[in-house]
Amino acid sequence: MRIIVTNCNTTGQMTEEIVRGARAAAGPGTTVAGLTPTWGPESAEGWLDSYLSAAAVLDALRTYDGPAYDAVVLAGFGEHGREGVRESVDVPVVDITEAAAHLACLLGRRYGVVTTLDRSCGLIEDSLETAGVARNCAAVVGTGLGVLDLAQDQARTESAFLAAAERAREAGAEVLVLGCAGMTGLHRAVGEKLGMPVVDGVGAAVRLAESLVGLGLTTSRAGGYARPLPKRRVWGRPAG
Repeated sequence: MRIIVTNCNTTGQMTEEIVRGARAAAGPGTTVAGLTPTWGPESAEGWLDSYLSAAAVLDALRTYDGPAYDAVVLAGFGEHGREGVRESVDVPVVDITEAAAHLACLLGRRYGVVTTLDRSCGLIEDSLETAGVARNCAAVVGTGLGVLDLAQDQARTESAFLAAAERAREAGAEVLVLGCAGMTGLHRAVGEKLGMPVVDGVGAAVRLAESLVGLGLTTSRAGGYARPLPKRRVWGRPAG
C-alpha cells in the first residue's frame, strides 16, 4: 500500500518531519511518500494562506507523475481543500483534522485542540463544524507559536503546549488533539505529563487511510463528491 501525504505549505523540512511521523504510525507493508507544493505559503496561518495552500495542494496532486498511490492524507490541520481533493482523486482522502477528531471522540466525551497562533482557531473551528465533529469539541486553544517556530526550540514548544493544554482541560476536554501537522510526534513527549490521551492527526489519518484501503472503500460518487464536471479550467495565470 502506498500513501501520499501532502504538506499544506512549501517548507520541505516540514514535509520531511510529517513523513517521519506518518511512517512511524504506518503498518507493515505501507509506503509513505511526501508531496510538497511548488507554490503557495511557506506556512499556513490564516484564511489567505489556507485558500492559497488548498489550490496549491490540488495543483500538486493534479500534476503528480510519480508512482501510483492508494490513498491521500492531507496534512494541514483546519486547512481548506479536502472536499476538492475528494472530487479530484479516485482513492480515499483522509484529512488530519477529521481523523484526529473522530479518534478523539472514541476516547472521551469531549476533546480539545491545541494549535499554533490564535488566528488559526477560527479556521479549525469551521473545519470541525464542516466535518460534523464540532459538537464534541470543548475548546480550540492557541499556543502563541508560529508554525515555523515549532521545530526551533523543543523545550519552548513543549512548555507552550502544556500551558495551552491546561486551558483546554479547564474548558472540559478529556482528550487532546495536536492542532498542527508540525506538532507530529509531540504526543509522545506530553501525553504522560498530562495524564490524558493525546491524538496526533498525522498518525490517525495514516491508520484510517490504511483501514479504508484494506476494506476496499473509497469516496462516494453518488452526490456531493461526484467527479468534477468536464469543462475548460485554467490553472495559474493565462499566457499573454
